[in-house]
Amino acid sequence: MPRIVVLDELSPEGLDLLSREPGVEYEVRVGLKGQALRETLCAFDGAICRSGVKITADALQDNQRLRAIVRAGVGTDNIDKDAATRQGILVMNTPAGNTISTAEHTLAMLLGLARNIAPANATLIGGVWNRQSFQGTELKGKTLGIVGLGRIGQAVASRARAFEMRIVGFDPFLPKDKAAQLGIDVCSDLDELLPLVDFLTVHTPLTAETENLINHERLAKLKRGVRLINCARGGIYDETALLDGLRSGHVAGVALDVFAREPCTDSPLFGLPGVLCTPHLGASTEEAQRQVAVEAVELLVRFLCKGEIRHAVNAAPVDFQTLQRLKGYLQVAHRLGALLAQWHGGAISNCHVSLEGEVAAEDTRLITSAFCAGLLSQVTHQANWINAESICHERGIEITRESNAEHGAFSSVIACRVAGDGQARAAAGTVFGKHMPRLIRLERFQLESFLDGHLLIFAHQDVPGIIGYVGSVLSTYDVNIAQMAVGRMGKAPGGMSIGVLNLDSPAPGEALHQLEQHVHIREVRQVCVVPTEQERMWFG
Repeated sequence: MPRIVVLDELSPEGLDLLSREPGVEYEVRVGLKGQALRETLCAFDGAICRSGVKITADALQDNQRLRAIVRAGVGTDNIDKDAATRQGILVMNTPAGNTISTAEHTLAMLLGLARNIAPANATLIGGVWNRQSFQGTELKGKTLGIVGLGRIGQAVASRARAFEMRIVGFDPFLPKDKAAQLGIDVCSDLDELLPLVDFLTVHTPLTAETENLINHERLAKLKRGVRLINCARGGIYDETALLDGLRSGHVAGVALDVFAREPCTDSPLFGLPGVLCTPHLGASTEEAQRQVAVEAVELLVRFLCKGEIRHAVNAAPVDFQTLQRLKGYLQVAHRLGALLAQWHGGAISNCHVSLEGEVAAEDTRLITSAFCAGLLSQVTHQANWINAESICHERGIEITRESNAEHGAFSSVIACRVAGDGQARAAAGTVFGKHMPRLIRLERFQLESFLDGHLLIFAHQDVPGIIGYVGSVLSTYDVNIAQMAVGRMGKAPGGMSIGVLNLDSPAPGEALHQLEQHVHIREVRQVCVVPTEQERMWFG
C-alpha cells in the first residue's frame, strides 16, 4: 500500500481527496528539515510539498524507497532535481492550477504601477489628499512585452488585450502561427523585444539561463520610463540593476511579487518611489490553492498506483493508456538490458537500442530508459526509467538509438547491442500476444525463448548429443529444465548453434564448469532476468 507524506500546509480539498483514495495511506508532517526530513522521506513512497520545505540532496541521500515528489505549484527550485533524478525519484509540478491566479495578480501589479494605487492609498490613509503626485498612465496603446509564453504568459496576454495593449513576446518554443492566433507579435530574440516595450513581465522558470536575465546591460536597452513586473520567480531580474535603474530615472516603476531570496522582509527596493511589492501572492487565492492541492494529489496517486507520469520536470510524460500499450515492450527492453549486462560480463562502454517495425513509432526515450534500467539492475537497485540514462552517462556509457518502421518476421522488434572490454553482445526481443516477452535473437542466431527467470545460454557445435549431455549434467545437480530453445546459423547441421534453457532454479558453478569441459561447447553463461512479479514495482 503506497504511503504519502504531505510536507507543507495543503488545502483541505486535497487532504479530503487523499482520505477518500482507497489503498493509500498518508500523513501530514510540516516544518521538517535536517535529519527529521531525511528520515521521513525514507519512510514514504511519495511526497507532496509546496515552497516551504527545502528538499536538498542531503535530504534525499541513500533514500531507497521514495519514488515521487509533487510540488503543489509551478516552481520546483526548492527541490534538488539533479539529486532526485540520480536517486530515481520522479519530480512533478502542477502548472495549470495557479495559471489564472498568477495571471490576474500580474495584471493587478501592472495596473498598480500604472495608476500608483499603493502609494496613493498610503498617503490618503495618512491624512493627505494629494492628487498631483500620483498622475498615472493609461494602458491603452501601450506595448506589453512578455518573456515566456507558456500557460501563464498566454493568460496574461489574453487579459492585457482587453486593455487594448499591443502584445509582443519572446519564447523560443512557441510557434509563430500559434502566437499569431493569440494576437502576439513574436520577436526572434530578447534583445529585439526590449526596446519596444512600455511594460515588461516575465513568466519563465528560474534556470541558469534565466537567472539575472534582465541585468544592467539589458536594462539599458529598455525605453526610458519602462515599468517592470515579476510574478514568476525571484532572480530573473537582477535586483541591483533594478535599484540602479530606479535611482537614475531610467526605470519608472518596478512591481515584484517574488525575490531572489525568500522570505524577503528587507530590501533596498522597499519604500522607493515607483516600487510595488507583495509577498509572493501570485498563487494565493482560494481557488488556486484548492486546484493545485487536488492536482498534486491526483498526479501522485496516478503515478504510484498506475505508473502514469504527467507534468514531470525530470522525465518524459507517460499517460496510463501509453503505459498499458507499451508495457510488454518496456518489459522486453528491461529484460534485454539485464540479459546483455550479464551475458557480456565486463565493463560496457556503449549501447545501441533499435526499434524495428510498429514499435518504431513509439517514444524511443521511454524504451531506451527501460533498457538502461535493466542494464544497470545488476549493479544498483536504484536504477529506473527516471535515472537510468543519467547513471549510464555518469559511468561513461554512450547510448545511441534508432527507429526503423520496416519489419520482417515480427511486427515489432527491439534489438540491442552492448560493447566494451574488447567484446560485443547483441540480442533482440518481441512481445507475443499482449504481455509475453520473448527472446528471438542472440547475435545472429534466430530462436524463440521465454525471456524470464533463470536462463542458461550455451554456444556449441551443432552436432548430435549436445542437448542430451546438457540435460544429463543438469539433472545430476537436480536442476529442472522448464523450457528449451535452440538456434542454428544457417540451415545445414554442423555449424555453430546456440541454446537457451529456462531453468526452475539456478545451476551451481560445478555444473557450469562441467558443461564448459565438453569439446563441442564453446561458451556457457547463466543469467537471471527479472520475473514479472518483481517488475510490477518498477512499472508502478
